[in-house]
Amino acid sequence: MGRFRDVLGKELGGRQVWLFFLLATLLYVLPLILADYPYIDDNWRSLSAGMAWAEQGRLFTQLFYNLLTFGSAAPNIFPLPLLIATLAMASALTRLTFHYFAQPTLACCLVPLPLWYNPFFLQNLSYQYDGPAMALSLVAVIYAITFRHPSRSLQWMVPSFLIALALGLYQISLNVFVGLCCLELLRGVNDRLAWPQLCRLIGWKLAQVTLGWLMYCVSAVAFMAQDRALLLNWTAAPLLQLQINIGRVLEKVVLLFHGGLVWVFAALLLCAIVGAVQLGLKVWKRQDSGPKKALIGLLCLLTLPVVTLLVSGVALFFRDFNEGARTLMGFAVLLMLLFYLSHLALAQIHQRLTLLLAVPLLAMLSLSFAYGRVLTVQKAFSTSALFSLEHDISTHRELREAKRIYMSVTYSDHWLSGAAGSFKQMPVLHYLLNIDFFMLAENLPKLGITNVVAEKERRNATRVGYLGYPPLLERPYYRIYLMGDYGFIVMKEPAPIKALRW
Repeated sequence: MGRFRDVLGKELGGRQVWLFFLLATLLYVLPLILADYPYIDDNWRSLSAGMAWAEQGRLFTQLFYNLLTFGSAAPNIFPLPLLIATLAMASALTRLTFHYFAQPTLACCLVPLPLWYNPFFLQNLSYQYDGPAMALSLVAVIYAITFRHPSRSLQWMVPSFLIALALGLYQISLNVFVGLCCLELLRGVNDRLAWPQLCRLIGWKLAQVTLGWLMYCVSAVAFMAQDRALLLNWTAAPLLQLQINIGRVLEKVVLLFHGGLVWVFAALLLCAIVGAVQLGLKVWKRQDSGPKKALIGLLCLLTLPVVTLLVSGVALFFRDFNEGARTLMGFAVLLMLLFYLSHLALAQIHQRLTLLLAVPLLAMLSLSFAYGRVLTVQKAFSTSALFSLEHDISTHRELREAKRIYMSVTYSDHWLSGAAGSFKQMPVLHYLLNIDFFMLAENLPKLGITNVVAEKERRNATRVGYLGYPPLLERPYYRIYLMGDYGFIVMKEPAPIKALRW
């Protein structure tokens, strides 16, 4: 028992820290690898080996797949890209740990782990194509924060290039960089950096992010579709638009705090408050003048609302606002802020108490495995639906030979009844899954059915369902109509999901 305590409290070397992060990061993505579920955009990308990232302002994602596949297209090679991104993330977290702690212990390694164990990041990682690129954008941001070199020009250029690289992989990663800059300020105050050093730190970070943004604009924005860069309409109550967007994000974030997770995060928040008070006392004891101490204290106080706002961050200002979980990468920094402050508080009492930070991490790991099971249920449901439609079309000559079969676009929250119990116990799982359709038309070519397409703006399939024509076929989830040489697949509204009771 004593030897076990020594292991928990002893200083770790670089290789040991890297092995810890390698195990931890692989464990978090293991459920997604086992599920092996092509998630939304993955269907059309794998069908056509499509790219189309450059027009989204993500030029480096396209270049990443060009390099990885040795070609100009993107055949599905999952899970290789995710494994590469996970290895890179283990190295980045190792570097960040030694950046924060000169002599890290196992408990120190827990502080940066929320950057990967972000519950909302599970949706990012669900994309077999986009997920690894989003993870690599996070890696680039971490290296931009931790890069140090005596050469002034390299200290300017390398982090700026890494920021541009991160933006070219996934623009939302800018939220993570700015959030980590806020943590850098708190760390500097905790390490009692002198006033000139703190000013220099803030100046460097502002210069790096500005130069990085300019590099990104020069390299990637020229390829971007114009509608991707539209900001809020500043002539039509922009503050109200921001307020509405923030409210929508808040509604989604609170889904995480349910059941036992409420108490886990409440305890984490309480520890973070104690750590913040300790940090405030350090500001009070500084040898600087009164105005300087007041300014430092104000900057430290502002980090909390800034990091909170960065949960969605830059996404709030775009006209095409996306409230999906994949845009909430900034939540990782908010979690890390709570972990850092909690570590300060617990270490003040006893070093081994900092190992309690493993509890919220285990809760998030449990959520990852629960989400993996939901993906498996969704995969089984989608496969069943796919074979049902394929059987109906291939066994009816008039459908098989139809010029075109239009599939209605019908959304509902009640398709996946097999996960009703999980959705009830962990409401955030439904938000992470983000699948409210029966099936995508892009799935059918996998089974040789090539004449089915999704209906367009005219909603011709949906209209046929309302006109009262007798269906050619009727199944539990859909009806199929035939009019001349054209077929129409109309989805039925599923019954509300009810959790089973025994």
